[in-house]
Amino acid sequence: MTTMGSLATVLVALTLFGCKGTVQTSAAASAVEGADGASSAGGTRIEYLKDPTLNNMNAVPVTIPANWRFQGALFQGGKCTPEPYSVYRATSPDGKSFSERMPVLGWVWGTGPMIGFTPKDGCLPLKGPMSAQDFLKYLAATMNVTYVSDEQVSAEDTARIQKELRDLEAAETNPPKQTRDLASASVRYTNGTTAMKGLLNVVIRCTETVTPGMQSLSIQPPVHVITGPPSTVDQCAAYPTYTTGPESQYAGLVREWDVQGMGSGLGTQAWQAAWTQREIAGVQQMSRAMTAASMAQMQARQQQFDRSMVVQQQMHEQFLSTMARGTASSMANAQASTNARTTAASDWVDYALDRQTVMSTNTGQTYKITNQVKAGGDLQQVHGNGTP
Repeated sequence: MTTMGSLATVLVALTLFGCKGTVQTSAAASAVEGADGASSAGGTRIEYLKDPTLNNMNAVPVTIPANWRFQGALFQGGKCTPEPYSVYRATSPDGKSFSERMPVLGWVWGTGPMIGFTPKDGCLPLKGPMSAQDFLKYLAATMNVTYVSDEQVSAEDTARIQKELRDLEAAETNPPKQTRDLASASVRYTNGTTAMKGLLNVVIRCTETVTPGMQSLSIQPPVHVITGPPSTVDQCAAYPTYTTGPESQYAGLVREWDVQGMGSGLGTQAWQAAWTQREIAGVQQMSRAMTAASMAQMQARQQQFDRSMVVQQQMHEQFLSTMARGTASSMANAQASTNARTTAASDWVDYALDRQTVMSTNTGQTYKITNQVKAGGDLQQVHGNGTP
């Protein structure tokens, strides 16, 4: 997936990650009195999760009963789950009931060389696909609560998840394979002597990326094609929520939270715009840095090439100069050798013919005379070929 494609996926997730968890009842009251008064007397209020990376601006509104206590934070995500997500807990006035959005839990698995480059820090030790219902059983065991039964998922939540998939497909030209699964389950446990009941919900979002095998030519003869194996990498993220309280209050508690708008809603438009602008700026900055690095590398290679060409030209000129000097020296030596052989031969001819060669110092003319006459006066003896 490209960087911009990944960003598009995260941007779509931003508009969905804060939605209300699945809660299975048919009531629609804004506040219901619990069996022992644990629920709010009526009304709601909004708490905001702030983004510390954007000057603590209000990021995600969370609607809770008016007299409940609230704690929450916005996380920017990690290597295993890169998109931001909200974590919060709303606690009833008597402290016995709460509704919370738990941290996002992710895991990865796959085959081929690319799985070795996939970040695994902070991931669950799961090595394969898992349905949402099975994940809730795994989560219940991890939380040390008893898994009681599956609960039916509402048509509203199913429609919401299907819309999410359609929006993701529309956000990219060639999107990777995406799957969504959601489930709900009832659990029980004991808090001291109080029997407690809870409702676990989860949405699991998975992405499968397939990378074809790499091909290249060997540089050693005989030349042949080297083919690397393809890679398949699956990444899943689970978004669990949990609502629990004394079993005697459970029905009223669930009705209180099963109201449109309760819990964590969408991120504010201002925060989404600021977050998006920052991420796009980051991608653009990274792109510019990569381009600058590539240009610098190309320039360095060009400079290295220019330097090598200068060195090669110098070596070529030195070679030509050396060749020229060698040729001149060889020719001079050859001429000297030829001259020496010619001089010696002419002298042997004069000796054999009992004569000598003399040169007139006045006219520069050479003459052959008998050896019986001693050269003198203006005549000077020279070699047989006339050289001094």
